[in-house]
Amino acid sequence: MKLKGGKQDSSEGGEGAKGKMTLPLALVALISAFGSSFQYGYNVSVINSPAPYMQGFYNRTYLDRTGVPMDRGFQTLLWSLTVSMFPLGGLFGSLMVWPMVNNCGRKGTLLINNLFSIAAAILMGTSELAKTFEVIILSRVVMGIFAGLASNVVPMFLGEMSPKNLRGAIGVVPQLFITIGILAAQILGLSSILGNAKGWPVLLGLTGIPSLIQLLTLPFFPESPRYLLIQKGNEEQARRALQRLRGWQDVDEEIEEMYQENQSEKEEGQFSVLSLFTFRGLRWQLISIIVMMAGQQLSGVNGVFYYADRIFESAGVHSSSIQYVTVSIGAINVVMTLLAVFIVESLGRRILLLAGFVLCSASCAVLTLALNLQTTISWMSYLSIVCVIAYIIGHAIGPSPIPAVMITEMFLQSSRPAAFMVGGSVHWLSNFTVGLVFLYMEAGLGPYSFLIFCAVCIATMLYIFFIVPETKNKTFMEINRIMAKRNKVEVQESKELKDSYPLSRQEEKKSLSSSEM
Repeated sequence: MKLKGGKQDSSEGGEGAKGKMTLPLALVALISAFGSSFQYGYNVSVINSPAPYMQGFYNRTYLDRTGVPMDRGFQTLLWSLTVSMFPLGGLFGSLMVWPMVNNCGRKGTLLINNLFSIAAAILMGTSELAKTFEVIILSRVVMGIFAGLASNVVPMFLGEMSPKNLRGAIGVVPQLFITIGILAAQILGLSSILGNAKGWPVLLGLTGIPSLIQLLTLPFFPESPRYLLIQKGNEEQARRALQRLRGWQDVDEEIEEMYQENQSEKEEGQFSVLSLFTFRGLRWQLISIIVMMAGQQLSGVNGVFYYADRIFESAGVHSSSIQYVTVSIGAINVVMTLLAVFIVESLGRRILLLAGFVLCSASCAVLTLALNLQTTISWMSYLSIVCVIAYIIGHAIGPSPIPAVMITEMFLQSSRPAAFMVGGSVHWLSNFTVGLVFLYMEAGLGPYSFLIFCAVCIATMLYIFFIVPETKNKTFMEINRIMAKRNKVEVQESKELKDSYPLSRQEEKKSLSSSEM
């Protein structure tokens, strides 16, 4: 009797306290986001400030080797390779997600991944001493592979560990650390710190430090409980991991939900990317993540960052002060993403995505107008600054952080790795495309290129409005049932499960209580 009362009490506490942020959960989120996501952001913007010094190094090295100065066209080619090899590596990294997380686990993949980053950091940091610029280009590919894995595995790992009512907030943490990484690279890249002729190899090499910290600390934290139970079939380890993450002993409800998920998936087995594309029961989930990931990158966030410097210059900001303005934009990005962490559970995912894309599309439209009129109307250049800031706020609250959270939520355990592989590949391919095409677009269309971004934002927003459901505070099985209706597939097996499954668990609990008596 006493046991039953105790159980009751703890599960009631469980309902209310389900969202309790425990120290182990907070630490594992911070360590994995700092060790992995932070470096994605850092490496996105680290080569912007020291670009002239790095190009000078390419030139000198070539001159020393051949005795003739580097041809202008060749220098441009080498620099575009330095920039674009990062997203290309990201695409390769995304393609490694499915085999790695299934064979090495989520935590194991993050630990192995650190080796890529540490190797690349050492190579980049010593490139000037070794007088080789090829190593920098190679290291950018390796760093891209690292970021491609990190950008997919961290949201998956944290999403599977979080209780349902904290999943959104914890799922935004990786994106928060990406923006902190961008800001850190902007600050350290100031010409007075490391963005100078002497400091740039150190600036590039610093990226190894977060990886080293993660490599030394993450082994002390548990693996994803869902991976342990559903994929490894080890209930004991999964239970221990959950008890540690939740901070209480009674985790039966969550274990039960995992078993339910496991049963409903037994039919299909592990999904490969090919089977994901051909399986009708996941059709709308797949289309949704492709649309959201493409919309996130093709909405022009990199174009706006690229244009920002010139927009500020035309508004009369002195060229020597522009680097400080860039830092302040980076800071706005961090603050708004931090805000998203706190509001995603109260407002929900849909509202943030919709509001974000509305703000981005409006900013792009007004920015086109302002850039066209700034020569004739003097205050238009200030309006364009407002548009850049509004765009960055819009992107930071929804389009940047939420799609990765949605991938975790819209797919069950067996299809999640393949879904992240698809979503990640779309993300990096779109990123690479924008980087490649934007310069030509800007040369041909000028300010009108922002109208294309505006159209992408509106299209993505309409899709989300009509198709994507709210996933806030729902279990993975509940979300799966909502999507099953949209896919017009039977949810029969889940109903049977709901009737039959708890019986077996009740028997188990009975035998457990009798043995304890």
